Amino acid sequence: MSTATAIAPRRTGQLGTLRIATAGSVDDGKSTLIGRLLHDTKTVFEDQLSAVVKASRRYGDGETNLALLTDGLRAEREQGITIDVAHRYFATTRRSFIVADTPGHAQYTRNMVTGASTADVAIVLVDARHGVVEQTRRHAFIATLLGVKGIVVAVNKMDLIDWDENEFTNIAKEVDEYVRALPTPVPVVAIPLSALLGDNVVDGSTHTPWYDGPPLLELLEEFDNQPRVEVGSRVHVQRVIRPQGGEFADFRGYAGVLAGGSLAVGDAVIVQPAGIRTTVAALHRAGKPVEVAEIGHALVVELADTVDVARGDVLVTADSTTAPGVGETVEADICWMIDQPLTVGSRWWFKHGSRTGRATVVAIDHRHDLATLDRAPTDQLGLNDLGHVRLHLSEPVVADRYVDNPDGGRLILIDEATNTTAAAAMVTSIAP
Repeated sequence: MSTATAIAPRRTGQLGTLRIATAGSVDDGKSTLIGRLLHDTKTVFEDQLSAVVKASRRYGDGETNLALLTDGLRAEREQGITIDVAHRYFATTRRSFIVADTPGHAQYTRNMVTGASTADVAIVLVDARHGVVEQTRRHAFIATLLGVKGIVVAVNKMDLIDWDENEFTNIAKEVDEYVRALPTPVPVVAIPLSALLGDNVVDGSTHTPWYDGPPLLELLEEFDNQPRVEVGSRVHVQRVIRPQGGEFADFRGYAGVLAGGSLAVGDAVIVQPAGIRTTVAALHRAGKPVEVAEIGHALVVELADTVDVARGDVLVTADSTTAPGVGETVEADICWMIDQPLTVGSRWWFKHGSRTGRATVVAIDHRHDLATLDRAPTDQLGLNDLGHVRLHLSEPVVADRYVDNPDGGRLILIDEATNTTAAAAMVTSIAP
């Protein structure tokens, strides 16, 4: 079992925002855990807590049900389950947090994928009474494919098994061994806790003298969410700005969001997929010129040369440490999210960054068996299956490997008839 310091080395000063996704099977206590974090960090306003108390009485709970702080839909409160993804925000003196409460039911796996797609860390809850189940494994697998940098195994409801150390150790070992055997393993640390009572959530517990690790919040405060690989700047062009007449008739700018690094006036860039080299003549943010833009900034780029740049093209810094791939043949890990099966030869819309087109399934290499982790040969993928596929795209894309740069390595497949998102794909390779 990895130690807490493996994913949360001691650091000083104010740290950046941490994105968290909860995962696990239904009724493992994900919503209650988030409610406990919000309550014990004093992030809940009095009127919110009062509303939860009233709702708890209405739905027959004997005490205040903190899960209602995130379960806001009427169907969620009536059934006592999470259906949609709820994002909540809280902060301590050390850092800010954005936490996604994702559903546990298998039929809502697509919602879990959405919630975990931007997470730095996944908290995988396990009901201490039931141990590791299929959905626990599925969510752990998906979380690692989506690029989380660590998994915290929250062995919940320990109070219902009298804080049995052996049961906790067995569950922690099982999840750790499972994650180590995955195609993209990450560090794992386990914490025994009770979300309902608050033990080892924000404060330590007197019920676990045998546990010498930190409570959950302390671990999250120290979590290292720095990127694994430094990549150069990428601007996926969303719009070409070309006024027709007037004072700025000669202006030509390319709008997008900066990903992967900083960009400055004078930097050499390559317009991909055409491969045209030029330099940045000017940068604009909120209608004002700037000399430098940082990651996450929405900006407009002027280029020194008159070149053909369209929506879907990507501006890449010429000195990028990790150059993106350019091509129409993509291999990717995939999570299939609709009832209609994925078959060889089927056609779908794809969206990558700001580029769209048609994708044809050339091959399904294998399906992952969640229990044995075998790569089972198959000719189709069904709802919630995880597999590896090869796609041929009608338009060339400029993509990174997902493991190097998640923002540049993700794409989705869309049903042409219904416009429903059918799959989330994580690029593993790209070729002409």
